[in-house]
Amino acid sequence: MGILKRKDVYYIDYNYMGKRIREAVSESKKIAEAVLHKRKTEIAEGKFLDVRKEHNIKFEEFAKTYLELHSNVNKRPRVARRDFFLINRLGEHFNGKRLYEISPQSIEQYKADRSKDVAPATVNRELACLKCMFNKAIAWGKAHDNPVCKVKLFKENNQRLRYLEKDEIKKLLDSAPEHLKPILIVAVFTGMRKSEILTLEWKNISFEQDIIYLLQTKNGERREVLMNNTVKNALLAVPKHKDSSYVFCHKNGKPYLNVRKSFDATLIKCGIIGFRFHDLRHTFASQLVMSGVDLKTVQELMGHKMIEMTLRYSHLSPDHKKKAIAILENSIVSNPSQTLKTEETNKIDNSPNLLQNV
Repeated sequence: MGILKRKDVYYIDYNYMGKRIREAVSESKKIAEAVLHKRKTEIAEGKFLDVRKEHNIKFEEFAKTYLELHSNVNKRPRVARRDFFLINRLGEHFNGKRLYEISPQSIEQYKADRSKDVAPATVNRELACLKCMFNKAIAWGKAHDNPVCKVKLFKENNQRLRYLEKDEIKKLLDSAPEHLKPILIVAVFTGMRKSEILTLEWKNISFEQDIIYLLQTKNGERREVLMNNTVKNALLAVPKHKDSSYVFCHKNGKPYLNVRKSFDATLIKCGIIGFRFHDLRHTFASQLVMSGVDLKTVQELMGHKMIEMTLRYSHLSPDHKKKAIAILENSIVSNPSQTLKTEETNKIDNSPNLLQNV
């Protein structure tokens, strides 16, 4: 506990239930000393929370506020629903606790318990949601600090790389039902994510320029996706719903939320196992690399912000390293064989003419 000064303002610094609390008090050191003494007394008498009611809020109460004022307002419906389910899962452990009672230790306990039932990536997504909640709690004056920042997330193995060979792609498309086939074609030949495909609207497709405009992507940036003739023809063949702006929708005009049931049935029909819809995106990138497309172009087509995300496909190019050193060679020596021949000719021209001595 103590007093410190920053920019002419005195702060008091003290601990409560293992947490460090810092308050801006006054420009007067005497007033700061008096407030600090009062806080010590309140803590000793168990009356501290009586004067700090703004922090005396339970997890489930704040969760409701967070969903209403943040998730439902600022996020897409699909993402807001995901927050709802994540928070319900968190609530099974933290409901009944006040925000100030959720400590790094209690979060570590949650992390250990959940890891027995689900994958590390799932636990990390839940903790990321909890971290965002605490950031908002701080911004809204409901908490002092974010205990999730002191908890180390699980290391995830994101190197799973499953893709289809060319004959498997044909089997998949041939086996797909009528409503699913154009969705799969778009996925295979554009690398678009499932959420981007299922929420695609006609107004964001330019058949004149062969471009699909993605206004909301995973990284929050607008992206332009080029269409080849296969994709273009598949989309043109999709019947438009008179009351819906979505390309892929039910008879009532509402967009598909998921196509997992029909997709899994198609996989079984064509004998493909251990495959997810997202692996169609891997298929797009893998086939590009194996066809000789350079990684920088693949990065742009995939919409990767970092080249590291694209490098996971580099080993699929059998001549990747050979092509790299060949590029260097060609940039320095335009025609190695011709250069060698020229050098040998120069040697002959500069040598003595032995016939002159005969």
